[in-house]
Amino acid sequence: MKQFLKPRILKAALSLGICLGSLIIVSTANGQTNYKGSAIKTVLLGGSNIHDWEMVSQKGTCNAVVVLQNDAITNISSLQFSMPAESLKSEHTQMDKNTYKALNTSKNPTISFTATSSSVKPNGKGYIINTKGKLTISGVTKDVDLVANGVVNADKSIHFTGSYKFKMTEFKVTPPSIMLGTIKVYDPLEVKYDFVMKTP
Repeated sequence: MKQFLKPRILKAALSLGICLGSLIIVSTANGQTNYKGSAIKTVLLGGSNIHDWEMVSQKGTCNAVVVLQNDAITNISSLQFSMPAESLKSEHTQMDKNTYKALNTSKNPTISFTATSSSVKPNGKGYIINTKGKLTISGVTKDVDLVANGVVNADKSIHFTGSYKFKMTEFKVTPPSIMLGTIKVYDPLEVKYDFVMKTP
């Protein structure tokens, strides 16, 4: 009985190895490469009736599948980004607390973006990347169009930079106020993103 099973086990293992090898070959032929964020910086810029302000986060995760042909980016077939909302920090603790309250971070701790489609155009030594996707803030998801500049570095890492303007009220967030309403935060905001992506 054992002698009968051994050839069958070897045959099954060989078939599995061939399948896995075929997947690797297809992936390589298509030029699809997995990338992960190695350095992520997100800056939230806004204003108030007193002065401009910014909140900075250097936390979060980003995963992408990039289609490369001869080391040139031709497409981004998938992209997911998420960050803890409370990783955004300003120079004022009270402002941070009011912002977290406005974002209702106790119930919605994560800000995220998932791409649904993208297009890539060469731009000098880099690329202009237009990405459509779903941005979720404070538990509310909206369809957005993001634009980024991409540069492939000598070590094959990719540096993405870009910005996006939006209103908090679009995500049902009431602009926070500070010092019993003495300082009022304006609604329009701008988020700047600066990511370095590397292969795992």
